[in-house]
Amino acid sequence: MTEKEREQIALFRYGLIAPLLNGQVDPKAYFEELEGKVHQIPYYGERKIAVKTIKEWLLNYRRHGFEALKPKMRADRGNSRRLSPDDQDHILAIRKKFLHMPVSVFYEHLIQQGEITKNQISYSTINRLLKKYNLAGKIFSAAPERKRFAYEKVNILWQADLSHGPYIKVKGKVKKTFLIAYIDDCSRLVPYAQFFTSEGFDGLRIVTKEALIRRGKPTMIYADNGKIYRSETLQYACAQLGITLTHTQPYDPQSKGKIERFFKTVQTRFYPLLETDPVGSLEELNERFWRWLEEDYHRRVHASLDGKTPHEVFHSQLENITFLDDPSILDVIFMKRVHRKVKADGTISLNKQLYEVPAKFIGYSVDLRIDDTGVFIFEDNKKVAEAKPVSLTDNARVKRVRSPFSLTQLAEESKEANRHV
Repeated sequence: MTEKEREQIALFRYGLIAPLLNGQVDPKAYFEELEGKVHQIPYYGERKIAVKTIKEWLLNYRRHGFEALKPKMRADRGNSRRLSPDDQDHILAIRKKFLHMPVSVFYEHLIQQGEITKNQISYSTINRLLKKYNLAGKIFSAAPERKRFAYEKVNILWQADLSHGPYIKVKGKVKKTFLIAYIDDCSRLVPYAQFFTSEGFDGLRIVTKEALIRRGKPTMIYADNGKIYRSETLQYACAQLGITLTHTQPYDPQSKGKIERFFKTVQTRFYPLLETDPVGSLEELNERFWRWLEEDYHRRVHASLDGKTPHEVFHSQLENITFLDDPSILDVIFMKRVHRKVKADGTISLNKQLYEVPAKFIGYSVDLRIDDTGVFIFEDNKKVAEAKPVSLTDNARVKRVRSPFSLTQLAEESKEANRHV
């Protein structure tokens, strides 16, 4: 099991315990709902999960954080053994991809692929395993019921989304803009929003970090089903901060009506101001938007707030807001993560660029974190080294230290030559 797979499994486990962690569900009812339910688990495939197991995950997270949700590395790797629970899960995951095969053919397939050997695992062992989990059929779950909701306290839930903005000129070229925003479900206050010229995750990273710093930490984030809201970086960040990240169904804008209504307000009240007085840059667009947001939207009476403004409702509940003790942790939490194996020459390849790492990592898979300042190697969530871009011309001029074996051989050759002089 790779480190990437361990992290994906941990994210899945966090997704199950997050509603319990944040007190958004009744534990008894939640466990009854999960009892007997089949889950699609990364690496393992379809499995049922015991309530006792979920309670153990919840306890481990509360004691040791996100890292405690990762499966433990096997200590007996490479040794002969019977099927362990991890081995069983791995075979079940493979079986799901080859349901059309008879068990006898599937057994031969496992042997041919090097997953098992006849001497280790018998046909009857595999046959019993597959029968136990009844993999011949597919199990379908009923569609979830959707209910209208509204929270009485601020920072319980933030709705998130992206909207198409106006066209502006950037360096003489016309560019389309995109507005990325969060809205607090209770107060309708916008924790943070900003226009960008791209729909990429970099914009969401900026907006999320600023929203957390300015307005505190929400219990839940209810996001669109789009690519940037399903990014692993956002999932990791929410898991590290103890935030539940949930997603709407595709093509279901009604389920996130409050953020949709905010975008409509922007279109009807802010965009007309740009028609009479156009902006000349992205910076000017954002400056004018932020001014309108604070002076107009946040301080205008909202129809659903009983004659109050978003600003009044949010600031009347400051005692319910959890601010970050150390906002600088966001810089690490929101770094992009990738895994690479270090080559024999001490390099890794990343985005078609070679990077050098310390020689002690040669042959190992390393956890890389990336931000605007560089590429770094992390171990146990701590920065331990930096990966630097390779300069082939500089390396050609670097003096190499001779191997001690080469120096010994050279000395012996020199002595031998002196004897014949």
